[in-house]
Amino acid sequence: MGFVACDNIIGSILSSNQIFEAVLTSRFRNLLKKWECRFINMLNVNGRGTKALGQNRDDVRQHNLATLLRMIHEAGTVSRSQLTTSSGLNRSTISDLVSELQDLGLVYETEASATGVGRPSLQVSASEQVVAFSVNTDIDAVTVATVTLAGQVIAKKRYPTTNQPTADKAASIAAKLIAEMRSDLKPGTRIVGVGVAVPGQVRVSDGVIRLAPHLGWVEVPLGPMLSQLTSLPVYVDNDASIGCVAERLYGNARGFSDVVYLFAGSGGIGGGVVVDGNQLRGAAGYAGELGHVRIATNAAKDFSGLEGTLEGMVRRDDMLDVFKLYAATDDELLLEISRAKTAKSVKLIEAQIDNLAAALGNFVNIFNPQVIILGGYLSGLFEFNSERLINGLRANSLAAANERVIVREGGLGSNLLMIGAAELPFSQLVANPSATQLYPAKAKASKS
Repeated sequence: MGFVACDNIIGSILSSNQIFEAVLTSRFRNLLKKWECRFINMLNVNGRGTKALGQNRDDVRQHNLATLLRMIHEAGTVSRSQLTTSSGLNRSTISDLVSELQDLGLVYETEASATGVGRPSLQVSASEQVVAFSVNTDIDAVTVATVTLAGQVIAKKRYPTTNQPTADKAASIAAKLIAEMRSDLKPGTRIVGVGVAVPGQVRVSDGVIRLAPHLGWVEVPLGPMLSQLTSLPVYVDNDASIGCVAERLYGNARGFSDVVYLFAGSGGIGGGVVVDGNQLRGAAGYAGELGHVRIATNAAKDFSGLEGTLEGMVRRDDMLDVFKLYAATDDELLLEISRAKTAKSVKLIEAQIDNLAAALGNFVNIFNPQVIILGGYLSGLFEFNSERLINGLRANSLAAANERVIVREGGLGSNLLMIGAAELPFSQLVANPSATQLYPAKAKASKS
């Protein structure tokens, strides 16, 4: 309710009874105005009222700038006409905002090929010269990739480790790989920062690893350590949460608003849950640990010491053992699963499928998702016998909850965590395009 509304009330009173003209003194008007201000304040305290309070024209422009960059970032390339339709902004505003993003070096425009009547709309693309570095620390390797603002992996290096790396060792390896890949960047390329995927519980606010049991890391400030070594901003998060983000933006969960995502790597099983378009993170950011859900009375323990959990019953290490592999990438393990023919290997695969189905049934009952995405080597279990998995899921869940659910394997393959980790620094840029600092490809020499 605004001042105009208050004046309308006053006008209605006057028109209904002219006698109030004499009584409605300046003092009474002031009292009405004070009443209106108190009413507005009451609305705003309760989270309602006018949205304009605390905002100005520049705030709105920055919001619109971020909205457009997010759309371009997620699409890779999008036409101006699509930006106009999707954003609800007029063509003149879109033109101004795109020009500003071009001036910032974040996007570029190209002419679309003529396919119909009329002048084709210009195509707006995310710049290929704005990149982030992604890092995945695991028990047997440290992997680093260069990812563009359009979500494309343009370079990747994997550094195998013979022993479980300490946090210091992992940070040192990652910094070395980043320095090598930074020197290979084209002139004019700018860096947003570094995103790190870790198989463990992460305090996202400061990049501290609270617990990564498979790596043996406890209360490790990995983010600050790597930032000091690279002189770049570093953001750290749980690998499965990162994978969930990547699949939603670029993979097989794209277009869905209710998602259950499960990822299995050498660090165990984690996951992510999206409800009504929002990823659940919990009060302290540790939600989504779906691998620690108990599914059996079995005494088998997971990496955190909990018994009978999904992670304890569906173990990647058991797969490596049955195929006599000391270590393997996900692609290598998936190939072995697809070729499995011995009675021992088939028995293990089927047992893991049954345990996975029991867990998925629980998740369907609790979250009622539209789609379930299986990442890491879990996609190999689904490919091996999808009918067994789906039948098991249905047997362990309510019919009303499971009748419309879709089960899919992940769509990003071995680049999943690279793309997801890059979203950590990219999300900072997208949220504030004009104020986020970018760093040159060639690092400045330190002063002696």
